[in-house]
Amino acid sequence: MKLSIQTLEIPFKHSFSHASATRQETEAVLVKAITASGATGYGEGCPRSYVTGESLSSAVLFFDSFKDELIGLDDLPSMLDWAGRHANDIDQNPSAWCAVECAILDALSRERGCSIEVFLSLKELEDVFSYTAVLGSEGIKTFDGIMAMYQQVGFTDYKLKISGNLELDQQKIALLKSHPDYRVRLDGNNLWQSADEASTYIEALDCEFVGIEEPLNIQDFASMRRLSVAIDSKIILDESFLTVDDFSQITSDPLHWIINLRVSKMGGIIRSLETAKQARERNVGLIIGAQVGESSILTRAALTVASQHKSDLIAQEGAFGTHLLERDVVSQPIGFGLNGQLDASKYAKLAGFGLEYNL
Repeated sequence: MKLSIQTLEIPFKHSFSHASATRQETEAVLVKAITASGATGYGEGCPRSYVTGESLSSAVLFFDSFKDELIGLDDLPSMLDWAGRHANDIDQNPSAWCAVECAILDALSRERGCSIEVFLSLKELEDVFSYTAVLGSEGIKTFDGIMAMYQQVGFTDYKLKISGNLELDQQKIALLKSHPDYRVRLDGNNLWQSADEASTYIEALDCEFVGIEEPLNIQDFASMRRLSVAIDSKIILDESFLTVDDFSQITSDPLHWIINLRVSKMGGIIRSLETAKQARERNVGLIIGAQVGESSILTRAALTVASQHKSDLIAQEGAFGTHLLERDVVSQPIGFGLNGQLDASKYAKLAGFGLEYNL
């Protein structure tokens, strides 16, 4: 197996902000895999320092450190064996491994002439998936324009990133309420320091919502439990849930929690499938998420997981494609259409991810 890595930087059509960061372009690594027969696949990872502690340079370092071993992963058993023996290394570098794993799976399944789903003994993609409209922490004028665009498309499911400016956030909630058909969840991006501070702010918003994501300090599970009770709503875990070991913190009271499962953050498709499986078994809620700025590669990888657990999903994020990116890495970008929907069945029975790359 020949492997190579590069960084991927694609400008956004507009900047995107939340309490932890403002982004104007992608921040990703791209791995290319070529089998002995010449089948070529690609994988993507989005390292985020505030999520997994990774960076572009650390992802490249992981790849370079293990490249001599990774080139020997020329079938599924050898890849699973290597991942099992290097679980701790992957825990520290999940986005880097995600890019490697996706590239190898794409190449091997293309070589076999089947989809990644068939290669992994999963059911083929089918059905239509509905995506969430994500609203950043921008000013009210920009927010109003983005809301109008989403309304025109036909979105009804929203994720609102809390800015920390109560008056501004109240204005945004009022705009949401002016539309008769909507469902919203909040995203705190670790904004508040205590459950009391968070509950006071959230109650002042005067808004019904499905759950709130990462309201407090990362992995402060005790305080998040108290907040869940105080506001009578579930807590969505993103930065606070990185590996299946984190289930030990939440399975004693599963009804308080929802997991935001991002394929890059979890360390690839196979780890994500195991996490989703355990969430179902433990009665923990599940959202299939996405990193801001993902290309069509990670959007497609997330569909592999979502399609196996569609009945479990509370919501699904991503599929922004060239709605956000100036360009994509494929000739036909994957993106949501009318009503925020995407028909996944068009990628069924195609080799690998079923994407045509323009790299």
